[in-house]
Amino acid sequence: MDTYHLAELSITYNETTTRLAFKAAQLVVVTETGFKLWYIEIDGMTQTALLHMFNESEQIGVTLAGITAGGKPFNAYGYFHPNVQHHAAAIRGDGELAGF
Repeated sequence: MDTYHLAELSITYNETTTRLAFKAAQLVVVTETGFKLWYIEIDGMTQTALLHMFNESEQIGVTLAGITAGGKPFNAYGYFHPNVQHHAAAIRGDGELAGF
C-alpha cells in the first residue's frame, strides 16, 4: 500500500469542473497479487454545498484530476462519497489511475 499526499484535486460532474478546497487529502494505492485498487480520502472540505449535493444525489460518478505533493499528476474516474457531518469525503476509484 502506497500513500501520496495531494496538493491539488479537481472533480468533473454534470459537465462542471470544481477544484476541491480541503485541509488534507491523500491518495491510497493498494496492490495485492497483481490487482490494483485506489481511493482518495479528503478531510477539512469547506465546500459544504458540494458535499450536500452529492449526499442527496444518486449520480456520484466523477472524473478527477490531481497532483500529488511530490508533483506527480494523475487522472481517473471514481465515485464521490461525501461525509457532510465531518466535512470530509472519499472517492472510490473505478478502473485505471492514469499517471501511476
